[in-house]
Amino acid sequence: MLENLSFAQRQRLAYIDFSLLFKGSIYRNDLVQRFAVGLSAGTRDFNVYKELAPNNLYYDSQEKRYFQAETFTPIFQHDPKRTLIKLANDISDGFDAIGDTRFPVEAPSSLNVPDIFIVARIVQATLNGKAVLVRYTSLTSGENERELVPHSIVDNGLRWHVRAFDRKSQSFRDFVLTRIHEVRILDDADTFEEAEADHEWQRMIPLQLVPHPHNVKHKAAIEMDYGMVSGLLTIEVRAAMAGYLLRRWNVDCTEDGTLEGHEYQLWLRNRVSLVNTSNLAVAPGYAVAEV
Repeated sequence: MLENLSFAQRQRLAYIDFSLLFKGSIYRNDLVQRFAVGLSAGTRDFNVYKELAPNNLYYDSQEKRYFQAETFTPIFQHDPKRTLIKLANDISDGFDAIGDTRFPVEAPSSLNVPDIFIVARIVQATLNGKAVLVRYTSLTSGENERELVPHSIVDNGLRWHVRAFDRKSQSFRDFVLTRIHEVRILDDADTFEEAEADHEWQRMIPLQLVPHPHNVKHKAAIEMDYGMVSGLLTIEVRAAMAGYLLRRWNVDCTEDGTLEGHEYQLWLRNRVSLVNTSNLAVAPGYAVAEV
């Protein structure tokens, strides 16, 4: 039946499917405003969706919106990698699910991408201020259950993780999405578990990046690569993300720029900005200099 529908209607149905999967609910007016269609057309789209997947949603007359049913199974294939990129850029049109135009631009390959249904549950919990019970496999303690209150999904350049309050350790931590096996949405989060209480996440720190003092022969090339002004690029990053970003960009974080190798083309000039910042074990040269 999907094949007999127009491209425009398939896009609207993909949006319904996407919203149910990642948000857990959708108002009819969401569809109307997103695609600038009339109420009657929006109603027809929901009716068509219900014909295709009657067990995917139910209507709550009090809240006047459709909710994801427990028996929900998406009728479109939402590509995990492309969907994560869209979520990271606040794009929720489901357009990738219906074969939109492919441009001749390639992104770096990934060794693995998270399960799209795990991501959907985490996103639902985050949007609705809920805690989740997950089965998580860590490098130190193996598989166990954790109660988390997620507030952000992050691409650290190598893999995706969720930033969340961990009720076991009573602290905000990062959890790799591919290590999560199951997700069950629980109760509402308390104030001290929400993103506003995550000081490492809320605190912004400046990073002053310059061409590496020893590994770069023609510094002008690096200045052009990064749009430096007078040989300096200053960026503001979240303290919780600093270590990941410094590793991703191969920034030498030693005091005097002593790391050798062509991969180290940048040096962190204001190393002092990292004081009282966690997650720096992965920052090139920083942990070594502390020993």
